[in-house]
Amino acid sequence: MVLVDPVARRHDGESVRIAKDVLSAGATLKVCLPDSPEEFARALARRGSRRPVVVGDDRALLRAVTLLHRDRELATTVLALVPVGGEVSLAKSLGVPTGAVAAARAVLDGAGRRLDLLVDDSDGVVLGGLRIPCGAPAGVAGGGAPGWVRSCRALVRKVRGAGAAPSVAHGGVSGPLRLRVEVDGVTLVDLDRAVETVSVAPGEGLAEVEVRPVSVGAASRTLKARARTVSVSGTDFRYRSDATSVGPVRRRTWVSHPGGWSLTLPPSLAP
Repeated sequence: MVLVDPVARRHDGESVRIAKDVLSAGATLKVCLPDSPEEFARALARRGSRRPVVVGDDRALLRAVTLLHRDRELATTVLALVPVGGEVSLAKSLGVPTGAVAAARAVLDGAGRRLDLLVDDSDGVVLGGLRIPCGAPAGVAGGGAPGWVRSCRALVRKVRGAGAAPSVAHGGVSGPLRLRVEVDGVTLVDLDRAVETVSVAPGEGLAEVEVRPVSVGAASRTLKARARTVSVSGTDFRYRSDATSVGPVRRRTWVSHPGGWSLTLPPSLAP
């Protein structure tokens, strides 16, 4: 069953047409053209035994994964994706070809691969990674701002003094991030130590956590950990999760789900 997201149809109708042509040449299709998230959800729920193929951007993929998770069908469903739309960086990072022809052929010739994900205490899912605060540079744990940006920030902190913290916007309040980050119940950083960013991403069976403190010298070293459960609490904060912005919240907990979902990938990437 091919679910064509309305954003994809508006953004690049030609790529949608190409994808449908390639898919129809190799399989029998039922094409659904939902006009709203509600229609998308109903179509996905009524797929029966058909394999769902999403034609859309990162948000469409996240919508499908979230719906399947909340219906407790994620573990038994193999999703496929043809990336079409404005933002497809998540799809690319997962190994999905970004060209319509290559992606459609991967749907036909590829195989499902089990991937890790994070699930939070509001039943939200994270496929690629999240970063606090919301305005921080995109990327998963291990990424971050370009080196020259970090160097400039470090210089500013040095001028202001090791005890001073730069102004950071989060949760609608300007100031340093005062957060408690706990990994498997152990405090990695507490409220008495300001942080610049916190990033969490699915790893190989565990969540990968990086905390960048606001300081200079040895105290500015990035703190890293791997854990099954990650909790962040403190002042109101917003965060960027994959292709969406969330918050403000005062506490959020993420749990790692190894192999929690399946995505169809090209034969070279599939097990």
